[in-house]
Amino acid sequence: MQLRSSIFCLLSISWLLLYLQAAAATQIELDLKEHRLRNGLLLLMHEDHSAPIISFQVWYRVGSINERPGITGISHLFEHMMFKGSKNVEPEEHSRIIRVNGGSDNAFTTEDCTAYFENLPSSKLALAAELEADRMAYLRLTAETLASEREVVKEERRLRIDNSLFGTLAETLYATAFTEHSYRWPVNGWMADLDAISLEDCKAFYRTHYAPNNATILILGDIDPQNALSTVEKYFGHLPPAEQPEAIIPAEPPQGEERQKDLYVDTQFPWLAVAYHTPEAAHDDIPVLELLGNILTEGHSSRLYRKIVYEDQAALSVFTSVDNNKDPGLFVITVQNIKQGHTPDEMASVINESLEQLKNETVAERELNKARNQMETDLIFNLQTNFVRGLQMGFSITGSGDPLGFIKDLEKYRTTAADDIQRVAKKYFTPENRTVVRLLPKGK
Repeated sequence: MQLRSSIFCLLSISWLLLYLQAAAATQIELDLKEHRLRNGLLLLMHEDHSAPIISFQVWYRVGSINERPGITGISHLFEHMMFKGSKNVEPEEHSRIIRVNGGSDNAFTTEDCTAYFENLPSSKLALAAELEADRMAYLRLTAETLASEREVVKEERRLRIDNSLFGTLAETLYATAFTEHSYRWPVNGWMADLDAISLEDCKAFYRTHYAPNNATILILGDIDPQNALSTVEKYFGHLPPAEQPEAIIPAEPPQGEERQKDLYVDTQFPWLAVAYHTPEAAHDDIPVLELLGNILTEGHSSRLYRKIVYEDQAALSVFTSVDNNKDPGLFVITVQNIKQGHTPDEMASVINESLEQLKNETVAERELNKARNQMETDLIFNLQTNFVRGLQMGFSITGSGDPLGFIKDLEKYRTTAADDIQRVAKKYFTPENRTVVRLLPKGK
């Protein structure tokens, strides 16, 4: 069994290398057809007849960025409300109908968007369109459904933030790094606001944001584009657009000095997050920052993993995240479960030394090539299914306005030079741009 697994692994690696070589030789292309309905709805279609399935996705341009103190968490709450019934669909029936017809569905909310999707046999395209149009236009909003879903969302907050070390660390980090912008509160919202959201708040939110001129529909898979367009026109074309008031989102002022926050929690081992402000997703420096994150923490041979986890055995894990948000976000390095005999300050010092090295020494071409190849591999694997391909397009259009921006990022990975790594490290990894948050054991 082990020999067969090894042979399979070697074949997979060989296939992947050939695939990467082919991808590197030519630019990856996706045939994307675009159409905008008279009511403002944007339709994007990608035709792929490799299997008789489709992914039908509706992306609304609303997330926690559009909230304000007093109603934080309403975007995520509304994601739940959208499954509580509409004019022609009973509560919880939406998902049951999809399952009966051989499909799956779900939804998610981020800082910048809320998305709903159905993955179905291609013969059920009209069904997906009918269900999504019904709840876009005729959602049932009642005091009873608000009360029930409010409790569900509050329980999710307890699970993901209040009773999660990672969630607590992330919430505290963004609340410390941001002082004005909407990114300072979590997508789950503050608990007091979840308790305070009223039915009138929900109705106003629905009228403003859940309208065809604030949505993008993605249909990917075994489709005839003309038939798909006709189907969308049939179910969505008559829906009226909504007035879209200008979003007033306060800009985050430049950070002038390092910020630090210690939080004492129920944990045996400390955690650490070190963050730096970064630009918006459309900025040319984001792909370079992603490569930097890869060099630092991706894989056992990466700089910080090798130093912190392998050589010093000082923590269980270290990883990097780079925000790809519509507005400027954060570059975050997180160290989890710092072992006895080591401290968060020691880990912060190791991180700072690595970042200074990136600023003062040129990255070797071999190390940069490794990061490029890993980024390219991840992108290629993310294009293998209609569903994930749609997610790539949806997040890309949300962040940068270009549904195929992620393919352009691939070219940026390939053309990033060692000088770019050094320039970007010097630009962002400065003491005054840094926020440090530590989770520490209570009583110590």
